[in-house]
Amino acid sequence: MKKTVLLLSFLFSITSLVFAQKASPHVTAESKNVKVSYGQPSKKGRVIFGGLEKFGTVWRTGADEATEITFAKDGKFGGKPVKAGTYTLFSKLGEKEWTIILNSELKQWGAYGYEKIKDKNVAEVTVPTKTLSTPVEKLTITTDDKVLTIAWDTTSVSVPMEF
Repeated sequence: MKKTVLLLSFLFSITSLVFAQKASPHVTAESKNVKVSYGQPSKKGRVIFGGLEKFGTVWRTGADEATEITFAKDGKFGGKPVKAGTYTLFSKLGEKEWTIILNSELKQWGAYGYEKIKDKNVAEVTVPTKTLSTPVEKLTITTDDKVLTIAWDTTSVSVPMEF
């Protein structure tokens, strides 16, 4: 009986610890023709680009599930034609430029399986990075139908759009 009580207490403690760890909040940036749903991680004193997120790697552009972007109608993303629909948004990180990638494979967990689905890329746009004078604590993605902006830590990138 004592062993059972000890075992149950131990399992309850472990379960409580697991559920106490919160995932990043999930937020949506939305304009008339664009909707972006992403997990919003925080900087928490870390070096993000070139530290937590290594240069030369593909990043899910958020936390948890890969970020998804929906276009309400056909348009251009960084000058490249894109059909209306929902895509996974990945970023290949560089010190001076990023390649922003739209991929048709939805419901990805992170970028762990990106190599297996990269043949489903529908657009790749290379944009310069901008160094921010004030760090952005939480990953922030904004859109106004003309520009998609991704900002976090001391880095920002923007992709022009047309609808």
